Formats: sequence, structure tokens, C-alpha cells
Amino acid sequence: MLILSRKLEEAIWLGDNIKIKIMGIEKGSVKLGIEAPSDVTILRQELKDAVADYNKQSSNTNEQLGDLQDFMSAFKK
Repeated sequence: MLILSRKLEEAIWLGDNIKIKIMGIEKGSVKLGIEAPSDVTILRQELKDAVADYNKQSSNTNEQLGDLQDFMSAFKK
């Protein structure tokens, strides 16, 4: 992990086309501005985690649905 110190209005670049700029600092919170191409997905960590949790729950639901279908098919015979 690279750790950098930046001051207000300073920026860093990721590659040639992603710029992260310090827009504000107040009460222990940093506001970032991110300039990136439209094909680059930018997600906050908590959203990425929520999507991963949702996907995991959805895959479990599919397994449970399969179990339920197997159970129900036993009664159709």
C-alpha cells in the first residue's frame, strides 16, 4: 500500500487518466474529487461490500430455491 500526504487542492494521478484531488478537510473528514473516464467504476467501500453481501445472499437463495424445488417434486409423484 502506498501512503501519501496531500494538502488542500493537491492531487495525485493514477495512471494517465485518473486524478484524485483533495477538495476539503474539516473535522477529521477529507473530501475528494475524482476525475476519471466514464468507463471507470467508482464505488465507496461500503457500497462495494453491500453489493458483495447482496450477491452472496442471492446465490444462497438460489441454492435454497433448488432445495425447495426438489422437496416439492417429491410430492408430485
